[in-house]
Amino acid sequence: MEAPRYANGFEVTLQPDVVDAPRRWRKPRRVFVNSMSDLFHEDVPTEYIRSVFEVMAECPQHDFQVLTKRADRLRGVAHELIWAPNIWMGVSVESPKYYSRIEALSEVGARIRFLSVEPMLEACPDLPLRGIHWVIVGGESGPGARSIEESWVLDVRDQCRTQPHDVAFFFKQWGGVQKKRAGRRLQGEHYDGWPATAAK
Repeated sequence: MEAPRYANGFEVTLQPDVVDAPRRWRKPRRVFVNSMSDLFHEDVPTEYIRSVFEVMAECPQHDFQVLTKRADRLRGVAHELIWAPNIWMGVSVESPKYYSRIEALSEVGARIRFLSVEPMLEACPDLPLRGIHWVIVGGESGPGARSIEESWVLDVRDQCRTQPHDVAFFFKQWGGVQKKRAGRRLQGEHYDGWPATAAK
């Protein structure tokens, strides 16, 4: 966090000089956009969001994964954005309290729509998975991390497998204070599901 671009900590800070960076990358990449922030934060101008989407659309050699907690803002500006096939759109769903975010996601024109159930804070029964292509599940990590139950994870895995959904399931981590030691095996297996529509 001592890098110059984080001089303001987690205060919303636009970085317009790097928006064009993908145009200069020679090798195709898969990019997690705004890994430390939220492109749909209320303080990010719509014009700026549009410029990011324009660059992503103009760089079809790269895949861009965009994740937000601001699903209402996403829904409000979605009609102003270019939904190129290489733009994946996801929402964070930590518990059933946030299922409304999935409804908002279902209204956008992304070719791949995904859920990040991370950190998973409680059981998530009856996830509305229609139109969802990928679900990522993970426990909270770091000091004071809240625990995740195996039964919660297994239930989401089974929901993803249930027809007509057949959604790709990815288990990222158990989390905890020592997440590396806890690992990411679920009943002895790694689950590395990937959206079928992601293949190029």
